[in-house]
Amino acid sequence: MVNKRVDLTAAQIEHLKTLVTGQVSTNETVLDQHGRDESAIPPVRPSAVVMPQSTEEVSKVLAYCDAQKIPVVAFGAGSSLEGHVLPLFGGISLDLTQMNKVLEVRGDDLIVRVQPGVHRVALNEKLASSGLFFSVDPGADATLGGMAATGAAGTTTVRYGSMRDNVLALTAVMADGTVIKTGRETRKLSAGYDLTRLLVGSEGTLAVITELTLRIFGIPEKMAAAIVRFNNLSDGVTAATAIVRSGISIARCEFLDAKCIKNVNAHDGLNLAEVPTLFFEFHGSPQGVAEDAASVKEIVEEFGGSDFEWTTDEGARRKLWQARHNAYWAGIAANPGKRAVSTDAAVPLSKLAQAVTVAEEILSKHPYPFSILGHVADANFHCFIVTDPAKPAELEDVRHITHKITMKMIEMGGTCTGEHGIGSGKIQALEAETGAPAVSIMRSIKKTLDPNNILNPGKVFN
Repeated sequence: MVNKRVDLTAAQIEHLKTLVTGQVSTNETVLDQHGRDESAIPPVRPSAVVMPQSTEEVSKVLAYCDAQKIPVVAFGAGSSLEGHVLPLFGGISLDLTQMNKVLEVRGDDLIVRVQPGVHRVALNEKLASSGLFFSVDPGADATLGGMAATGAAGTTTVRYGSMRDNVLALTAVMADGTVIKTGRETRKLSAGYDLTRLLVGSEGTLAVITELTLRIFGIPEKMAAAIVRFNNLSDGVTAATAIVRSGISIARCEFLDAKCIKNVNAHDGLNLAEVPTLFFEFHGSPQGVAEDAASVKEIVEEFGGSDFEWTTDEGARRKLWQARHNAYWAGIAANPGKRAVSTDAAVPLSKLAQAVTVAEEILSKHPYPFSILGHVADANFHCFIVTDPAKPAELEDVRHITHKITMKMIEMGGTCTGEHGIGSGKIQALEAETGAPAVSIMRSIKKTLDPNNILNPGKVFN
């Protein structure tokens, strides 16, 4: 049972080299790259990085590591925000980025099969030539395997759903090397337990995903973007929730506070007014898009929204949403040498304005620079909080602050994470949210599927 750090012997590293055609590296630079993600959590080096090139090689590696009780942490783009890919107990980082083939595109069935190392942007570049796209858009150019493992969502979830909605089937390797296939290439499925959705969002603690069958969509005939400004964040959030309740078919609806806007202006060369702002996107026919935009304009004006602007120009639309996706990096760029804690919570839609106000009040009592943004149509929002990595006490303080915010969201009937996952950063919050009996069942599942606790130990629960 893995419960302390494991450093590989020279013999174990040499044996791993016989199991894969890809590289097995102990180079310090490579170890450093695989010992951190985009969270502010301090890095932890693995003993080695193993780069398999097939499901069969992953199976061999896991069977060996299970027998030797070597921890295994799957690694993709390293863009996770809760310490998911940190090898807290040493062992190996299983880098799946060489498994990066788009295996099959079936436009008539609106599905695509991919290996886990395929990046989201690369997939959409390939699909675009067929008039298709993959909808889940977390902002970062993450790998599809990592997105499935963390149950990623993002800006388009309100219209197209999250990874849980768009992963139809999986090939996965269990801790002992057993290869299983879950799900089918169908839109409906009632056969047995839903193992696909058990593994999607399990954060690499139950299995390693080696192939995905994903739902895809036809590119809409027309897309348009719009922005509207508000005097305060709460009014903007209230307006957005009214739009969702009205039934208007928006594709994206995001809010950014004044600090976010200031940061993206500097980072992306925009000149948006530095006030709380809502970004919208509409998909459909030219007439439908125009009607939806007009309806949104009427609603936001009722809540004090001003300077409503919308455009069907593709270049302007892409530039606006690229700036939104760069909000995290814009915040980092605005604070050179610093790191950031990016929180994630979701509440019932009717409580979103209150939730954002509570978070803003808590953060305003502390000295750390912060900004608030989110997927308002899903009642999912993020607080971006800046810390100095040279001052570890700051990170600990920020952890207490974010925990306080998280507990307030749970009290409102919300969740501690709508899309980032638990990782190693929200273990306490999970038990507060679900209760000890539910966590006990999760532990039982983990023990059954991974009795030696080699798969991403120290994540989801201790």
